[in-house]
Amino acid sequence: MTKPMSTIPPQMHTLTSHTPSTQNDIPTDLSHNSKPVHHTYPPIHKAFVQPRSVWAIAFATMVSFMGIGLVDPILPAISHDLNATHTQAMLLFTSYLVITAIAMFFTSWVSTRIGVRTTLLIGLSLVVAFALACSASNSVNHIIGWRAGWGLGNALFISTALSAIVSAASGGSAGAIILYEAAIGIGMAFGPLAGGLLGHISWRGPFMGTAILMAIGFIGIAVLYKNKSGGAAPTGRNGRANRVSAFAAMKALSHPALRVLSLTALFYNMTFFILLAYSPFPIESAAKNAGISFGEHELGLVFFAWGICLALTSVGLAPIMTRRFGVVRTVLTTLPIIAILMLILALGTHHLWVLVATVAASGLVCGIMNTALTEAVMDATTLERHIASSAYSGVRFIGGAISSACAGPLAAFTIASMPYYMGIVCSGIAFIIVILGRKHLSMLKKQLHLSAESEATAIAAGSR
Repeated sequence: MTKPMSTIPPQMHTLTSHTPSTQNDIPTDLSHNSKPVHHTYPPIHKAFVQPRSVWAIAFATMVSFMGIGLVDPILPAISHDLNATHTQAMLLFTSYLVITAIAMFFTSWVSTRIGVRTTLLIGLSLVVAFALACSASNSVNHIIGWRAGWGLGNALFISTALSAIVSAASGGSAGAIILYEAAIGIGMAFGPLAGGLLGHISWRGPFMGTAILMAIGFIGIAVLYKNKSGGAAPTGRNGRANRVSAFAAMKALSHPALRVLSLTALFYNMTFFILLAYSPFPIESAAKNAGISFGEHELGLVFFAWGICLALTSVGLAPIMTRRFGVVRTVLTTLPIIAILMLILALGTHHLWVLVATVAASGLVCGIMNTALTEAVMDATTLERHIASSAYSGVRFIGGAISSACAGPLAAFTIASMPYYMGIVCSGIAFIIVILGRKHLSMLKKQLHLSAESEATAIAAGSR
């Protein structure tokens, strides 16, 4: 999804980034190296004139982000066909997110040891293998286990895809960033739609489709993306090469600003994944009560609308809002709106069209919140950005794992709307954390804008 230039103030057109002098200078982090170089976003048509290696990485990125929403439309079908409870079906998210969270703490360390290209290919191969295993499974418990391996592969790939696409780009990094953002937007929007279309044939279809598309991405990167840097260490903010400790991301959480933002993201993501993982079940139930056929295809359309809204605001609106109003104010404004949407879902749990409209519209607000929070992480500390991003991503995915594991049992032992009330409480806690920790976020007021690479990282991490 590209940014409409007419909506961006002139001062935002100039971005600061480090452009590698050769393909061998692979920046596995996203920080500025030595003196910044100023450049502007290129015309849209020139952004898409890139080497084939860039297109291969962009394609794999799109499929990777498709895999996030791919499962939503088929959760009820898996529950029916494999005699699984709603709680068991939602564990497909839990196992994926738990392993993704753990892996995120160590991805920076891995990529500095084995190199960007190798990390990408290992990540893709794991996704292909475990997606195929999911498609061949006859037990929900087996799928839950295979989804954990899928999460590991996705963490390795996504954490290094941006630095790879920037290193392979021609004519500077800004054009590659536009292409990367477009891949994210398309993937987030079309993942649920593909899941609904393939899931209408069989719940195995989305898993098989992901495996095939990721295998194509693997071949494309293996053939077209060549990098000779091997395991070269990334360069930090001081421009010096460094290799990170295996526990650098965990130690980074001792920084007050990063800790505040990570805890905020943990509770916000509990709300986010209640919306994403739990909502298919009350929608299906409300449709059944209304005498309306609402299968995988229809659920795919609902979450396709949600993905479109998420992509539009995360890529287009969120960066503008954070620059005009500030990151902290944007977050404090967005969290109450999310709580209101969760209240509407709680009160309208048995009304199909209330659920459908609210879930779709929530993508607009979640897109802003996701990008704003991750953008804050990029500039709230003096830590290396790849380390800060790893720590933040690890903590926030834990929030998603907790809520997707708790929502099903909570609804089963109370009432169907209770998970949404839980989401309201989590949004309130996130709001309070930002208010109490605001004094630690003073550095954000000193930052005028992110580099192109850092902004894309915020969008990528925020979209998951």
